[in-house]
Amino acid sequence: MKNTIIILFFFFAAFLQGQKNIYESNRFDELTEEHEILAIIPFVTQLELDNAESKEKLRQLAEREGYAVQNALETYFSRRKKRKKFNVDFQNVENTNALLAKEGITYSDLDIYTTKQLCKILKVDGIISGSLDLNILLSKGVPTNFTFLDYFSESNYGRIGIKISDGETGKLLWKYEKSITKKTGKDTDEVIDKMMKAASRKFPYDKERRRKRKN
Repeated sequence: MKNTIIILFFFFAAFLQGQKNIYESNRFDELTEEHEILAIIPFVTQLELDNAESKEKLRQLAEREGYAVQNALETYFSRRKKRKKFNVDFQNVENTNALLAKEGITYSDLDIYTTKQLCKILKVDGIISGSLDLNILLSKGVPTNFTFLDYFSESNYGRIGIKISDGETGKLLWKYEKSITKKTGKDTDEVIDKMMKAASRKFPYDKERRRKRKN
């Protein structure tokens, strides 16, 4: 019985921590009333790997991780969109990346453009973007062999932040941050899937949630 209570305490604490990591603008409904389509752009990635890599190699690996998250988010949103969970559409990432390339915008200089500039180029109402700070290559997988006690330890492999910004005003609409550990997921797709499922009740474009808020 005592062990059960301890386990429940850890799960409840983790749940509360997850909720604290979610921010939503109090003007969300007002600013997104006419939103129809969002673009997902590659995530800005910082790598700190134990093995010595050249600066150029680190840059290439960081870029790969950034695109891996972009693709994982598209996969997640596509699956839920088929079940009519959202009141917005998501631009195909191949189209997003092609439009960026057409304007001469590379992964390396994505962060020098404002949300308003990117939305105008991509012809969307908002941008889903974010950051990754990693000490592993998430796309290659997180070590998953661990004991029961390890489950409650914080083997920290980095942190991920996902945000949504409004195209017209450039204002931050929603943000979710989470540490990446052995419990978060085994690779990029699983990390994103688990993250977004945990945040699904707080995801502002969820149809059911929007309906309840209006009633």
